[in-house]
Amino acid sequence: MRIDATLSAKDLAPHVKRFFSLSAKKIADLEKSWDPRKGTPVFTVNGRYTSRGWTEWTQGFQYGCQILQFEATGERRFLDMGRRNTLKKMAVHVSHVGVHDHGFNNVSTYGNLRRLMNAGRIRENPDERSFYELALKTSGAVQAARWTYIPGGGFIHSFNGPHSLFSDTIRSLRALALAHELGHVLMGENDAKISLLDRLVKHLDATLAYNVYYGEGRDAYDVPGRVVHESIFNTSDGCYRCPSTQQGYSAFSTWTRGLAWILAGCAEQLEFLPARDAKEFGGASSKAKCLKQTERAARATAEFLIEHTCVDGIPMWDTGAPGLAKMGEVYVRTSQPRNPYEPVDSSAACIAAQGYLRLGVLLSKRDRAAAARYTQAGLTMARALFSPPYLSEDPQHQGLVLHSIYHRPRGWDHAPEKGLAPYGESSLWGDYHAMELALMIQSLAGGKRFFHFFD
Repeated sequence: MRIDATLSAKDLAPHVKRFFSLSAKKIADLEKSWDPRKGTPVFTVNGRYTSRGWTEWTQGFQYGCQILQFEATGERRFLDMGRRNTLKKMAVHVSHVGVHDHGFNNVSTYGNLRRLMNAGRIRENPDERSFYELALKTSGAVQAARWTYIPGGGFIHSFNGPHSLFSDTIRSLRALALAHELGHVLMGENDAKISLLDRLVKHLDATLAYNVYYGEGRDAYDVPGRVVHESIFNTSDGCYRCPSTQQGYSAFSTWTRGLAWILAGCAEQLEFLPARDAKEFGGASSKAKCLKQTERAARATAEFLIEHTCVDGIPMWDTGAPGLAKMGEVYVRTSQPRNPYEPVDSSAACIAAQGYLRLGVLLSKRDRAAAARYTQAGLTMARALFSPPYLSEDPQHQGLVLHSIYHRPRGWDHAPEKGLAPYGESSLWGDYHAMELALMIQSLAGGKRFFHFFD
């Protein structure tokens, strides 16, 4: 990435204004045109959202976009839309015991609505507040119950089963965090009260120990900041066995959206965890160790991604994708979404950019050089995302940010031209995280503190 050290949030304010003008029309179009009998919209094909049955992890993003549109613009119809859809359609996600996606679905809906009520953007209503908070308590406990024990700890296992630790799940720790803050616990066998913060910290520890690399010689491909999508454990004794992947090219390359989940997830936990009582960690030393490890992973992944994106800040979908060998030095030129070899993934940039901005603010008082580097990296990415060819300006295209990739190995992504890699389409997770990013920049441009999930 060629980081622009001169770029400011105010410079991007016109881009953000344009973005929210486009998003209003596209969100309303999807709400009007989508048939819920088709399932949940996931990504676009020829510019129209379509479903892909694998796991229902994107419905919260659809309704979350409606809520965020209200937050950004004050347009009441979007609040009504998001609140109505959350009430009618999200309950099944609260009690869903088969997925690792509670942070995506439930924090994006119930969590955002509660946050806006706390901020006074929604009129205080005790019954409505209780509804949101009961949903968040239940969601956090249900997610925490999806647990695999390993020596000295454990993790929330993915939909692949109890052997599988996904990098994505670091973002679902928000569900545990909110439930814990609301005073909730997971009740286990013999009425055991299980701390949700304890499970959050143990999952975080396992993820950063096994899914992130630090150049310590764990294997022949141990490059600092490299991220593996999945780690595999022996469920008989809980021992770690090997790296793996579901959506990346290989277990020994980095699927860039997986890295983006780690970067953003670490930054969010570094915002949340410091204010928690050290007693809840088992003592001050345990808390300090957790925070140190989380910052270490955040910095390592941040540096890796800076070195493995095109100069405009947009990454290829995987750093080891075989077609990259035919593309030459991709990281020294502007991204080329329309090419015959390998796709870029704008959704990875949408997620990572907010991770950079959050990390920049977190480090601003004690490492000003690093803070400036990461803030400017996030702004550089955002400038590309909120400009053509990534900003979706066609009113007939339902997506907000173009050139997102879902599952390259399975061939699920649409290639509009024969002989070219997939390009030109959008995803709900990319669009949702672009909206969060735009909200953050809107706040920074106005000299305000941007939102945290636990506000």
